Amino acid sequence: MATAEPKRRVGIRDVAAAAGVSPTTVSHAFSGARALNPDTRARVIETAERLGYLPDVRARSLRGSRTYTLGFLSDVIASTPHAGRIVSGAQAAAAEHDSVLVVLDSDGMADRERRQIRTLLTHRVDGFIYARMFHRSVVVPEELRDQNVVLADATSDDPSLSSVVPDEHGIGLTATRHLIAAGHRRIALATIGGDVPAAHGREAGYRAALAEAGLAADERLVVRASGDPAGGYEAGVALLARTPRPTAVFCFNDEMSMGVYQAAAAAGISIPHELSVVGVDDLRIISAGLRPSLTTIALPHAEMGHWAASRLLAAVEGDTEPVQARLECALVERGSVAPPA
Repeated sequence: MATAEPKRRVGIRDVAAAAGVSPTTVSHAFSGARALNPDTRARVIETAERLGYLPDVRARSLRGSRTYTLGFLSDVIASTPHAGRIVSGAQAAAAEHDSVLVVLDSDGMADRERRQIRTLLTHRVDGFIYARMFHRSVVVPEELRDQNVVLADATSDDPSLSSVVPDEHGIGLTATRHLIAAGHRRIALATIGGDVPAAHGREAGYRAALAEAGLAADERLVVRASGDPAGGYEAGVALLARTPRPTAVFCFNDEMSMGVYQAAAAAGISIPHELSVVGVDDLRIISAGLRPSLTTIALPHAEMGHWAASRLLAAVEGDTEPVQARLECALVERGSVAPPA
């Protein structure tokens, strides 16, 4: 039986001949090393796709100092509901620049993270996105000190590092202003304890919104608990026992909002007619699943991932001026806010 000839791989000269340009022009169309007429570049790319041509990334790496690979290091990707969105945003930005993203999850283990950094350094990645799945202040590992690094959902005391985080103060302002605009004056805060940037920022925004409306902050309406449904229930029980009780609650996150819903149901208090609630995260399994559905502030996870990868690629190209970005967070209005009874 005759053996079929292996299909010959389409080369750069094949694309050049079909597109009516030189092989050098084809190379520039894919590498971006030199400016091309937009129509010429579009014709080359279309011809390459039609012929099934794939640029040789390994050869491109050998000719220059780049591997067109970015490392993404984080701590709890596997167990964090919104992790996929921040990774997806970073992947999209990498793809826009013909680069790929290598994602590694340390599961919060320092030894594992060090091994992952060594592995990525061995593969000569162009730079690192050092991401946390919850906004916090970090110390970047010593092994990354001389590398291109951008922080995602994290900040650092090192002013030379670029970083991107949500505008936590803006979150508190937006949520509380929304409740004030609905007519509420006794607005409670169910938040978490500890030295957490998100908690500090959201509480500061809450207090600022009250102050700009001429409302005094009642410390009895600020309750701290764990940032899960059990903590939200605990906070809700405490707040709903106050006299007079609050007509609205701004919760640190959607999970605490779920607990406040449960506390209200146990007390026979109707949402939103007797109690309005606003959360943070837009964790859809909660925010859209509660009845009534939850008004919340959406965190810009995909946007943070995209920003971090774009900033890292700019640094790889030579723009190393550090930038610390705070992204605006959008209010998602649903059914949990109404004027006070």
